[in-house]
Amino acid sequence: MSESAPRHRRDDAEPLVIAGAGLAGARAAEAVRAAGFEGRLVLVGEEVPAPYIRPPLSKEYLAGSADRDSVDVHPLGWFAEHAVERVAGHRAAVLDRAAHRLTLDDGRELRYSRLLLATGASPRPFPGPGASLPGVYYLRTVEDADRLRVALSEGGRRVVIVGSGWIGLEVAAAAKGYGNDVIVLGRGAVPLQSALGTEVGLVFDQLHRDHGVHLGNNTDVVELEGETRSGGTRVTGVRLSDRTLVRADLVVVGLGATPNTQLALGAGLVVDNGIAVSATFQTDDPDIFAVGDVASVFHPRLGHRLRVEHWANADTAGAAAGRALLGDTTEYAAIPYFYTDQFDLGMEYSGFADLAGDADVVFRGDRPGREFVAFWLADGQVVAGMNVNVWDVNETVQRLIRSRVRVDPRRLADESIALEDLLEPTPGTA
Repeated sequence: MSESAPRHRRDDAEPLVIAGAGLAGARAAEAVRAAGFEGRLVLVGEEVPAPYIRPPLSKEYLAGSADRDSVDVHPLGWFAEHAVERVAGHRAAVLDRAAHRLTLDDGRELRYSRLLLATGASPRPFPGPGASLPGVYYLRTVEDADRLRVALSEGGRRVVIVGSGWIGLEVAAAAKGYGNDVIVLGRGAVPLQSALGTEVGLVFDQLHRDHGVHLGNNTDVVELEGETRSGGTRVTGVRLSDRTLVRADLVVVGLGATPNTQLALGAGLVVDNGIAVSATFQTDDPDIFAVGDVASVFHPRLGHRLRVEHWANADTAGAAAGRALLGDTTEYAAIPYFYTDQFDLGMEYSGFADLAGDADVVFRGDRPGREFVAFWLADGQVVAGMNVNVWDVNETVQRLIRSRVRVDPRRLADESIALEDLLEPTPGTA
């Protein structure tokens, strides 16, 4: 524990404040209390609901197979039981670093001893005309998911999804499950091309085609068009760059997210694709930390900062940042992890996309049958791995990545050789 750490006593003059009440903020608050801090702890969140987990919003919750309580991080009573003061439904608007003061959007002021910024990210809006037409949906909050689920559950509608990334494909699977006609339009040659590359992206391309989803790859949407009818104006189609009009009853925009860095920028903190922080989540201000979707965190393995938007990062890094608020100087070096569920495909991915971009892909198992593990090899080392409908291997995949052992790609593809055996260097390659 460093000398500058807040004292673990109830008489601290100023509280610890966490700005942002998503999963990262909630885990940070939990870690602070678990570490024995007894002073005031304030959690500020723009949303009224208690902190919840976002991945189910585009998966089982959107599909109607999970109830509302299943996405909560903690039962509502947990916060009072652990003396976490929730300020719900309000945004942190102004940060005065010199005064150690945070001003909320209603004018209230909060002083802090140390501050954690966990302000998350916002959906990237459609950049052309028609982005705000009625019938155009974005998916980030539980309220977004509720509205979209009602619209999709009617069935028999033409749903056009702009964007063929994770959100777009997961929404497509849910929409198809309700009996809708679904069209996914993406700029890549295959879905998920920027995330997984062409070879693995083809697996998801075929998956969706096999389930009746229409895919428009290499497509650029330039406008969302609407018509005025008796019920008012609402979206009726999307216009492509070649002027083709694709009719739609509703449109879902899934073009990624941008970090909510406005508070940090206004306070003069360093921002570079997120709030720039050390491997212990500290900004250039020693009393301000950042974590989650908004943070660009130095990663010891990579030697540069990395911003990760996936829930596992919010979960584990949130807890680590909470401990960092109390002076823990352990560097955060977790391997990024995420998962998806689409139709009958379940997948886990671990690894560094930065290193996988130019890597060779090695498949182990039945790729056409969608039961395989894919590995990305750079200079003979596994830098990422993805298991598709193959379970209980992700921990070993992560061990391979951490080991930096050089692996013969033929042995990696050979299912007769246990993955654990590959943790030993191949003779002549060490």
